[in-house]
Amino acid sequence: MTRELEVRREQDLPATPEQVWDAVATGAGNLGWLYPMEVEPRVGGKATRGDSTVVAWEPPHHFAVRATQDGGFSNTLTYRIEPADGGTSHLRMGIHWVHTGVVDDSWNWDTKADAAEKHVDFYQHSLPEYLTHFAGRPAVYVRAARAERTDDPADFAALRRRLGLADGTAVGDRLSLDLPGTDGGPTEVVVDWLSPDFLGLRGPDALYRFFNGSSWNWPIWLGHHLFAEDTDEELATKAWNAWLNGA
Repeated sequence: MTRELEVRREQDLPATPEQVWDAVATGAGNLGWLYPMEVEPRVGGKATRGDSTVVAWEPPHHFAVRATQDGGFSNTLTYRIEPADGGTSHLRMGIHWVHTGVVDDSWNWDTKADAAEKHVDFYQHSLPEYLTHFAGRPAVYVRAARAERTDDPADFAALRRRLGLADGTAVGDRLSLDLPGTDGGPTEVVVDWLSPDFLGLRGPDALYRFFNGSSWNWPIWLGHHLFAEDTDEELATKAWNAWLNGA
């Protein structure tokens, strides 16, 4: 039996189609808001997103990659970029899962589908944050994760408190936080996303992203985009790993 999932989003972006293309269809751009994904720039080229293949390459308007797995599963990520007024753009993006094999309880389809929907919303929010504040700046991507899984939402609430967020913190609040891997005292940040599943903070040289794995019985993890020219990726990764795991 074939089973499918489609997640589609549209948004206006404060950048030209060429700038949006660079953000979504190049390795350097993806580091600034998504996750590391190198792209070979041609139809049939490879992309490092689950060993994907480029299936559409029409700069700066249409880009798509498709990954396939054993068991009849494919996952296609598509972007369509249209020019809009005043040097801005309109983006239509989507993911399309197709599973032609057996989908049993071990595949956790409903859990993965819920996670996909919510992660798309969070990433598509990060894209205009990047385009507005950091477009074109080289980024270092720092990832860290806890070793254990969790299904307790209180763990993510405790993480927010460790960062210095009060229970009444809201999107748009400006905070002064002591963050791992930074020198020179507290860092001024803006809360740009706050939900039970994700936390987003924007600093003068970073987008800090925290993911609540407990929503899907996964480990809590983080994926930060650091734009300071003197960022040491190894030191930053060690600092955030130590902090996330309680050291």
